[in-house]
Amino acid sequence: MKELTVDAKPVSLREIKDFISAMLEMADCPQATRNQIYIVVDEVFANIANYAFENEEGSVTVRFEIESEPQAVVLTFLDDGVPFDPLEAEEPDISLKAKERKIGGLGILMMRRLMDEVSYEYSDGKNVLTLRKTF
Repeated sequence: MKELTVDAKPVSLREIKDFISAMLEMADCPQATRNQIYIVVDEVFANIANYAFENEEGSVTVRFEIESEPQAVVLTFLDDGVPFDPLEAEEPDISLKAKERKIGGLGILMMRRLMDEVSYEYSDGKNVLTLRKTF
């Protein structure tokens, strides 16, 4: 397992993506799977950076693991921001036109649909979001 801790600020996204990209390359992860993971990482990190700390400063730790049998990437995001379980969030009605929908929720929907497993817990004062994608 490798991990990286950064400030929970939008400018830190580049550092997170570089870290994950290097790990995916070492794991010989297929490009199509990488692209799906990058989309989800963008959405998850943006939500943490923009909403988790309510105008306070905080940090985010990203853990990266590779599993075998079947081969999978496991990403865990940990932050000590406001507790938020994205699995309890209501899915947006994508059958409606964009103007008719409530704002928000599409990133969580993409996370749910692009990853094979998503779990959340609030433990020891931290949000712990774990994402698993097989390849």
